[in-house]
Amino acid sequence: MPSEKILAKKQARVTELTDMLNNAVAGVIVDYRGITVEEDTALRRTLREAGVKYFVEKNTMLRFAVKGAGLDGLSDVLEGTSAIAVSENDETAAARILGEFAEKAGDSRFNLKAGFIGKDIYDQAGVTALSKIPSKETLLAQLVGSLQGPIQKLAATLQAVADKNGDAA
Repeated sequence: MPSEKILAKKQARVTELTDMLNNAVAGVIVDYRGITVEEDTALRRTLREAGVKYFVEKNTMLRFAVKGAGLDGLSDVLEGTSAIAVSENDETAAARILGEFAEKAGDSRFNLKAGFIGKDIYDQAGVTALSKIPSKETLLAQLVGSLQGPIQKLAATLQAVADKNGDAA
């Protein structure tokens, strides 16, 4: 039976994890079993630069935290080695970075388990699909680019009409 002091520390950690999950816009749980220290260090650096918190936590603690955050669907994947990446700003950053890393590492070494956006739970296939979505900045740039083409064509057409009418006068 754990002492009251240890139990209080564990309860405080679960509360901290629950708050973190409640404040997050998205998160991904991975199985990191086969990666090297160098790969893990590089992955952590990339995630940190994108504003994503990534850490290893005991499955039992995560189980209590996801239940407290209303993300019960994630409890099923909390077996074996588990690490979690949580983002407070970008819905796809964690999935995108971890998905890219999983592709490079191969299926047996690093696996996406599950994830969430808001209160919506995604299985492995869903997280893999999320990882293919470009960043918000890339999507906005694509939108501006797609709007810019027709506007330029309209401006060129109007200029041609103006030039033609100017020559006739």
